[in-house]
Amino acid sequence: MNTRLADIAEKAGVSQATISRVINNKPGVSDDTRNTVLNTLSSMGMSKERLQRSGTRLVAIIAPDLSNPIFPKFITTLITLLAQHQLLPIVCVYTPSGTSEAGFLTMLQGQPLSAAIFLAGSYDTKDTNLSIYRSLTDRNIPCAFLNSTPRNMDGLFVGTDDEAAITMVLHHLIDLGHNRIGLLLGDRNHYPSILKHQAAQRLFKEKGFSPDQAPTAWTTYGVDSGRMAARTLLEQGVTAIACASDQLALGAIRAARSMNLSVPGDVSVAGYDDSPFMSDISPSLTSVHQPVDKICQSMVNGVLAMMDNHKLSRRRDVLVFEPELVVRESTGRVSPIPTDAARDLNRH
Repeated sequence: MNTRLADIAEKAGVSQATISRVINNKPGVSDDTRNTVLNTLSSMGMSKERLQRSGTRLVAIIAPDLSNPIFPKFITTLITLLAQHQLLPIVCVYTPSGTSEAGFLTMLQGQPLSAAIFLAGSYDTKDTNLSIYRSLTDRNIPCAFLNSTPRNMDGLFVGTDDEAAITMVLHHLIDLGHNRIGLLLGDRNHYPSILKHQAAQRLFKEKGFSPDQAPTAWTTYGVDSGRMAARTLLEQGVTAIACASDQLALGAIRAARSMNLSVPGDVSVAGYDDSPFMSDISPSLTSVHQPVDKICQSMVNGVLAMMDNHKLSRRRDVLVFEPELVVRESTGRVSPIPTDAARDLNRH
């Protein structure tokens, strides 16, 4: 590598350090010098990408708080797949009390990244500033984004079909005889929740549900927030709750129990993600299964393709995977005779 760098540097008329900066997308090189180096590489039958592959290639995985058990599953799968291709993952987890997503991206600016994979972020929320991501794409660093509609930035967008998922859940609940179904969703500006809500409203309209038969509670993702928001739905007399995450579903089950309602006897609850251990809780949780392995494989394949051909990283590609509903104990047929607790709620 040193000999190769020296040969390139001599022909381009620059230092080996400058060659290294251009190869690794590091700042501190003028556009004219960068173009000179790239033209020199081309004339010598080489490419920046091929030289990058001769050393350790770093891939950043940026994810939110790992309290949601689906994120560790994604990260573990991604790390395994990246390592198989001699790619070294850098895992950056941001939390409300720690370093922010933008803070991590600022720190990564000085690193010779080969690619970046995002498991969530401000990109999946309406009306947010996307400049923090463009700081990577402007350096031709390939980016892959999980669970978002395509935004005004380049990269690979991969996820589960949210509209198909919520439609699947609602058909299941309606088939069980429920005609008062609450929606427990995330932030009202969060794209995955918006898509679920839009698809649900179309189905409710098709089935002739009135608004009071299908109330919606918007909240932040988490068990405690889910518990508080679910209580408002239960107080409106719903007999089933379709949730935007397993955490929200666990909160809904806690809310029902705190009101002396049984699950699924008085109220059915369905989650989303099919997180680890959802089959081990009591009652085991009916949930939408995300094909994590397939999603991670497609993200890694996409990243590798963009690393080999940077023209691909300057496009907007979308891959959407079909979900699967895993039916377990938390959903059941609507009770023909409500319990005393459910009867008291329905009087209000």
